[in-house]
Amino acid sequence: MPKTTSPAPTPDLESCVDPAVDAATKPTDAEAGASDQPKRTRRGRPGYDRETLINKATEVFVSRGYDGTSMDTVARELGITKSAIYHHVKSKEELLHLAINRGIRALDSAVEAESQRTGSDALTRLRSAVHASVVILIEYHHSVTLLLRVRGNSDIERRALEARRRIDDKIRVLVAAAIEEGGLRSDFTPGLITRLLFGMVNSITEWYRPSYPAAPEKIADAVTSMAFNGLEA
Repeated sequence: MPKTTSPAPTPDLESCVDPAVDAATKPTDAEAGASDQPKRTRRGRPGYDRETLINKATEVFVSRGYDGTSMDTVARELGITKSAIYHHVKSKEELLHLAINRGIRALDSAVEAESQRTGSDALTRLRSAVHASVVILIEYHHSVTLLLRVRGNSDIERRALEARRRIDDKIRVLVAAAIEEGGLRSDFTPGLITRLLFGMVNSITEWYRPSYPAAPEKIADAVTSMAFNGLEA
């Protein structure tokens, strides 16, 4: 019978690694420690963080109109490149959403707080809600102005309009409760009173400027006083 030979033993792969190569590819203690450190969050460009971008873009949308403003225009007005804008947002639509949402959140939060407050009659809570709305409108002037100008031409605009309706509904409920309690005159419907109140409040966006010689609280006092003097029972 032919003599069989045993196969050569398979070499140990680790033993075949050149010690010099092994040492070069193995991470140092410093590198190993660095890999365990949490990764830093990517930051925006100095001087144009996300908040600054939203503020400036909102001003541009208000002054030029959203539909007539391109991202090139926003970049030019801000003195930065489009890539710097896209570092923070994906699109012009997202920028619109962020711009509008600031005013919506502030208004909704203030009205909701008065809607849920206990221990006060409905008229007191309604007056507080209107007063707070004026202060917020002035603080978020460009954001609220943009909110009032949307017409539902996109999903973002339609969602903004729906958010406005929800805020109006909360005010209408307070108005109805104030009428029911005898705090407001009953010869006007809750819907009409709500429209009259916020017609006055929203008109501030047309004439208010930061240089106006009256503090936001004083303007809110004046609007509240004038609005309710003719409405209280």
